[in-house]
Amino acid sequence: MKDFFRLFKVNKLKAFIILITFIINTVATGYLLYAISLLNGIENKVRLLLAIILGIAWIIFVICYRKSIKKGKSKYGLFIPITVIYALILSFGAFYIVKTVGIIGNMTSDSTTYSSSLITLTSNKIDKISKVPKSSKVGMLGDDTSIDGYQIPKEIIKDKKMKNKVLEYESYISLLKGLYDGEVEYAFVPTNYTVMFQNMEEAELQNLKEDTKIIYTKEKKVKKSSKSKKSSTLNKPFTILLMGVDSENENLARSSFNGDSLILITFNPTTLNTTMLSIPRDSYVPIMCFAGHKKNKITHAAWYGEDCMMKTIENFTGINIDYFVKINFKGVVKMVDTLGGVDVDVPYSFCEQNSNREWGNNTVYVDKGMQTLDGEKALAFSRNRHPWPSYCGAKYSNYNSNDFIRGQNQQTVIRALMNKLKTVRNLDTVYELLDTISNSMQTNMTTNEILSLYNIGKDIIIKSNGGEVEDLLGIQRLYLSGSDAHIYDPGSGLNLYNYVLSQDSLDAVVEAMEINLGKKKPKIVKEFSFSIDNPYEEEVIGKNLTGNLQKYDKTEKKSSTKCGTNQELGADGVTCVCKAGYKKVNGVCSKEESTTTQTKKTCGTNEELGADGVTCVCKNGYTKTNGTCTKQEEQKKCTGSYEQADPDANGNCICMSGYKRVDGVCTKEEITCSGNKVLVGGKCKCDSTNGYVDDGNGNCILDAINP
Repeated sequence: MKDFFRLFKVNKLKAFIILITFIINTVATGYLLYAISLLNGIENKVRLLLAIILGIAWIIFVICYRKSIKKGKSKYGLFIPITVIYALILSFGAFYIVKTVGIIGNMTSDSTTYSSSLITLTSNKIDKISKVPKSSKVGMLGDDTSIDGYQIPKEIIKDKKMKNKVLEYESYISLLKGLYDGEVEYAFVPTNYTVMFQNMEEAELQNLKEDTKIIYTKEKKVKKSSKSKKSSTLNKPFTILLMGVDSENENLARSSFNGDSLILITFNPTTLNTTMLSIPRDSYVPIMCFAGHKKNKITHAAWYGEDCMMKTIENFTGINIDYFVKINFKGVVKMVDTLGGVDVDVPYSFCEQNSNREWGNNTVYVDKGMQTLDGEKALAFSRNRHPWPSYCGAKYSNYNSNDFIRGQNQQTVIRALMNKLKTVRNLDTVYELLDTISNSMQTNMTTNEILSLYNIGKDIIIKSNGGEVEDLLGIQRLYLSGSDAHIYDPGSGLNLYNYVLSQDSLDAVVEAMEINLGKKKPKIVKEFSFSIDNPYEEEVIGKNLTGNLQKYDKTEKKSSTKCGTNQELGADGVTCVCKAGYKKVNGVCSKEESTTTQTKKTCGTNEELGADGVTCVCKNGYTKTNGTCTKQEEQKKCTGSYEQADPDANGNCICMSGYKRVDGVCTKEEITCSGNKVLVGGKCKCDSTNGYVDDGNGNCILDAINP
């Protein structure tokens, strides 16, 4: 210090510069040491060595500072700029390390935001909760365990001092139907309701977004109960539930969502073996957060959040889930685009809605064959589960698809992403990816657990030696076979499509997962043969097992129903159906005759007998126009917004149902109501919000009892 004050008296400017650079150097060194400490579990030996080097470098700089102060000669002039550059490099490195850890931390929030909204029909002129008439009825979910369906609505009713009559419904579907039918004028639903319910075709909610509006929203943060069950580093076998989330924006703050994409992954860090189980969204299983654990589509478990989904899957598989990763579909689009696309061999040509669920000019078309898919096409491939001939035309609808095939597509995209990720070398790309993931992903993994994935990734890259990641990981594809069934849902009052799982298939995939987790010993194959005529084909566990052997839980009472001649119990275990090879005719199951003996009917040009063996239909590649089957390539295709893909018999493009052509453009039909009537569920009804009732003759008059 004496030397410094001596220099300060002689040359104040130089003394000040040396002091500032010394402080900058010290702070930068400390900052980088702090940043290095955040990378717990990553290259511990390297981090320790780097910390020692930084300490030695700082001591050297201190010695040089002292000499610079004592000498005060010009030969030390380069020391100052070198010190500044060194400090900037340290600060730059520390900044990006801290930023990376911060981005990762954004994905590991310990709370979930639940959001409930009060909605009404768009025909209702009321646009604020304060203007809701006391005479009107309000609907809500009757399940007190639901935070955004019951608990938040109760809080809103209390806070806003609403004196309205409240009707409780067993399900969201029945609640929305009640709103459409005029049973209630207002309804409390999750804020993400349009995405969650608008594709419920059975409930006719396709136009939910256009038919309803939000007049009030309240959010509530709740501490997550699903915490990480593992250690701070991933050095033992673990499970991850990968959930694809569909929402109108990238934000994943809200809990309620659709469980459209469910993949249960097991990973063994020792063997680097992986299993991937695709769970069909319509799987008919007990939902653990439903009253009495009633069976329903597994996708509906997502309405109660990730905790409910994890408990539901744990219950029917018997596999403990250590972690969940929730990914927004819009984030998937950005992630794929950031990587420059993914290479996928598409098995069939198809079309699908874009990430905003839009058709028309925004329809996504994907052709068959090996190609690089951008984000929208990769998402469309992952979501596609059935053809859309009315939107896409014959060329992009000539295939069979279902939840089973969609599961295969999703696994294909994941493997393609893994192979693309290992090629990333650009630092800007890394941080762009991290930024995308932070906005579009949530997990219950801790920051340290996520960072420990570095060690796993390092092993994979080293051992892959430039090959395919999936080859090294030994990814085992698992699928759940089952059978289709329409089962009555008392909550909605509808016969809903469900996928009844085969117990044999479920047992097979669970065994494969338990083997990979080290809970069971693998079976030893004692004999092996190979023939060039029978090339090796990867075993797909669970796929080829029969789907009609559904076993029911021991706690359930089996049906005592006795079926008639040539009949057997269906997938629901209650309804009698005809056995294979038999067809019900006049209430009796009779043996089906072959097509050749049923009819000798002759069909016209470019026609052939249909599946019933009686009706003539156009051959593949032909479409009937004016009674004649002509080549599809000759048909005009309609591509305008809200237009059907195929024209009418005269070649004119026609609007979709509910739309009419105005100035050459298909626009939504507006129904005008008069005589004190308003539009409710597509029909003109008396304006009950303003006190009008039907007099029994179709006229709307003021309610004399409750004016």
